Amino acid sequence: MTSTRWRNWSGLEEAAPREVVTPTSVEAVVGAVRHACEAGTTVKMAGTGHSFTAIAAPEHTMLRPDGMHGVVEVDRQAMTVTARAGTPLKDLNLALERLDLSLHNMGDIAEQTLAGATSTGTHGTGGTAAGLSAQLAGLELVTGTGEVLRASADENADVLEVARVGLGALGILTSLTFHVEPLFVVEAHEQPMTWDAALASYDEMVAAAHHVDMYWFPHTDAMVVKQDVRTDLEPGEQEPPSRLAAWWEDELVSNTVFGALCRIGSRSPGLVPRINRVAGRALSERRYSDLAHRVFVSPRRVRFREMEYAVPREVGLDVLRECRRVIEASDWRIAFPVEVRTAPADDVPLSTAHGRDSLYLAFHVPADTDHRAYFGGLEPLLREAGGRPHWGKVHTRTAADLAPAYDRFDDFLAMRDRLDPHRVFANSYLRRVLGD
Repeated sequence: MTSTRWRNWSGLEEAAPREVVTPTSVEAVVGAVRHACEAGTTVKMAGTGHSFTAIAAPEHTMLRPDGMHGVVEVDRQAMTVTARAGTPLKDLNLALERLDLSLHNMGDIAEQTLAGATSTGTHGTGGTAAGLSAQLAGLELVTGTGEVLRASADENADVLEVARVGLGALGILTSLTFHVEPLFVVEAHEQPMTWDAALASYDEMVAAAHHVDMYWFPHTDAMVVKQDVRTDLEPGEQEPPSRLAAWWEDELVSNTVFGALCRIGSRSPGLVPRINRVAGRALSERRYSDLAHRVFVSPRRVRFREMEYAVPREVGLDVLRECRRVIEASDWRIAFPVEVRTAPADDVPLSTAHGRDSLYLAFHVPADTDHRAYFGGLEPLLREAGGRPHWGKVHTRTAADLAPAYDRFDDFLAMRDRLDPHRVFANSYLRRVLGD
């Protein structure tokens, strides 16, 4: 056991745990939880810190995920794969590729641990299951009393139902079982569009493509749209971008040049509208095909802060238009694009897409920029539209105003009382969004 300081990826949250442990077995996790329970302290598995909130911030004992890594079971008849909960999503993707298997969908960042990604409701766009949690077939966790509990459709099904998005409040996840598919190839079409053209054709694009992702550059009419379509190509028949083209678009333009433009904008906010016009034109139209996880995931070298809300799909584009109106009426200078995605309804009680098709609006600023005026100025609008904040991204909501947004909020709290009666997994964030 050693002492160290915890800091999340964006640098927005930090904590000073009194003890740090790297468990390599379920038994070691049980021991840490029982010790905390007996001592009346708290324990958190910290993940990789890719949440922008303090959801994983440890107050006393921090468990590192590094020792809980790798695929442990493949069931080709059931088409499921079980991996230890500390495995980064990017490592699971590579392991699945070697097995000729794939997840159905995922977000565009793959650095998170499986436990962190599912517990916070990480999602992609489109498909029949956007959220990682909706792809879970089972899980194993250590409860607040040190019990090892396994949940699946056949065992503790009520726990599985609720714990798929568990916020780290119900237990420490030790393994996760995902529904998987045969490895498949996706064709990507990326193109610049105008604001009017993109919004006018958005519903048509969503109906025609399996996955659609849009980026609007504030202070401009510029959009970049990515449409992904599953193909009949066999793995090995795909035509990915050349190494040079990939480096040019994904590294030089999207990261190196974009990062430099953000730094200029941070120093000279008056230049931001002009910079955004340049950035909106920098990416050219391209088509390519590749394995699903290589298309869905993008490298993110530029650090940022993010707020994301899921609003009802039927009002989503109107909410986006209203957000633009508020931005243009303000004196803010926003150097990062606004990301627009969709998700089908799911049945996970604390999923932001629970019970309704959703449109996701994600707002970003560079990591060294004060986000409070921008995020705070838009959040009331998003809340009024029935929006639900992403659990791992910046927001100011509390249990009192989150409860009406989820018709099974009380079911989650009851499960928390059952699995963590002594609040061994509590921290300041969970007290704010769930209550004591």
